[in-house]
Amino acid sequence: MFGLFKKKDPVDKLKSAYQRIMEEAMRIQRSGDLKAYAVKIEEAEKIQQKIEDLQKKA
Repeated sequence: MFGLFKKKDPVDKLKSAYQRIMEEAMRIQRSGDLKAYAVKIEEAEKIQQKIEDLQKKA
């Protein structure tokens, strides 16, 4: 019950965003649009770097 007010870990939020972008990139790649795929992968790499930075600080 008291878990409702618990602050969510920012790493978890970034991990879910990373997973969502990777799934979207996979769909784009399968459609054949490699330029859009490269853009999505770049976004995912930036999020992955943020995750690693936060984990190093903790």
